[in-house]
Amino acid sequence: MAGSARFAQKVVVVLGGNSGIGRAAALAFAEERAQVVVTGRNPATLDEVAALLGDRGRCVRSDISDLAATAALMADIAAREGRIDVLFVNAGTGAFRTVEQVDEAFYDSIMQVNLKGPYFAVKYAAPLLAEGAAVVLTSSMGHCKGIVGNSVYAASKAGLRALARNFGVEFVGRGIRVNCFSPGPIDTPLITRGEMSAEEIAGFRRMIEAASPMGRFGSADEAAQAVLFLASDQSSYITGIDLLVDGGAVSF
Repeated sequence: MAGSARFAQKVVVVLGGNSGIGRAAALAFAEERAQVVVTGRNPATLDEVAALLGDRGRCVRSDISDLAATAALMADIAAREGRIDVLFVNAGTGAFRTVEQVDEAFYDSIMQVNLKGPYFAVKYAAPLLAEGAAVVLTSSMGHCKGIVGNSVYAASKAGLRALARNFGVEFVGRGIRVNCFSPGPIDTPLITRGEMSAEEIAGFRRMIEAASPMGRFGSADEAAQAVLFLASDQSSYITGIDLLVDGGAVSF
């Protein structure tokens, strides 16, 4: 929404904002005059985002799976920004493994990043959330459909959808809204970060495009605009929902 200032004088925290949807959302928030704090694990991509933000924000290296680091991050935000008006919990990971291939270490690694980390991020951020604040959790359309090899990832993302409902009820008395955002096939670096080979990635892309009513992947910018809607006053009567941004894939 070029020229808009929906987030003027707002403090926006994007956990997992150094690539993909998180990066697109962080830059879009800044374009709409927010002061943005971005986290991520990769110092190189964080430096790129910091350069693009300029004086509109700052980047902090922080791993959402490290609960002590998240607590320290929130203490730092309390000292420097003083409050949070929008919390976008976007950090996540994923990989395909069939039930036979899943071991305890794999299960724990996915749950730590995708569910436990976000849970405690909201917990530690809660005292900083201003009245009327918005929280957006990134889930996935993966929790809506059965996909071979997707059981652990889907369970972790279904957990986030449940958190949106429950946090929404817990925080509504403070005027805080909590919603879930479930992207479908979005063209981000996450596609190439798993355990698939280049050939498998190419086949996966063809499969997704064939299964999508729109016949294509969505862009990170398209997904980011849905996040900004949920974070803005334009969705002031919306809490506890799961907003699918999937090109109709779940309905296919």
